[in-house]
Amino acid sequence: MLLGRDEVNPDKPDKDGQTPLRCAAWNGHEGVVKMLLGRDDVNPDKIDNDGLTPLSCAAWNGHDGVANILLGRDDVDPDKPDNRGRTPLWYAARNGHEGAVKILLRRDDVNPDEPDKNGQKPLWCAAWNGHPGVVKMLLGRGNVNPDKPDNNALTPP
Repeated sequence: MLLGRDEVNPDKPDKDGQTPLRCAAWNGHEGVVKMLLGRDDVNPDKIDNDGLTPLSCAAWNGHDGVANILLGRDDVDPDKPDNRGRTPLWYAARNGHEGAVKILLRRDDVNPDEPDKNGQKPLWCAAWNGHPGVVKMLLGRGNVNPDKPDNNALTPP
């Protein structure tokens, strides 16, 4: 009903820069994501004040359906880092979301070895947080260096 009203801006951010699409992606509301993406006035890759995109939010929380919807669009960058240099893959790996990791690793335009500003890569995060399934997927990609230390000289455990 709200989207049918002329005075409602479906892409208006709150004080933290969070748009309705970002919130729907964070919470895994696929139907709402589809409705919002059906509008021409909604930016599917808009960042919040922390630099998080809707895809980053979906990957962070393991919402594979939302991630697939967003990745089906040409105007979504699947490897866009936030203000701390963390990509959607970084968040999915850190939190052990194997489905989201698998979805993102299918993409040629996702760098599986991209470190954040602390030098921590998706492999480092997955290993540090005890996610062996994600570690195996990342090492299976072939272009991941398991011996590269972070900025504190720590390698994946």
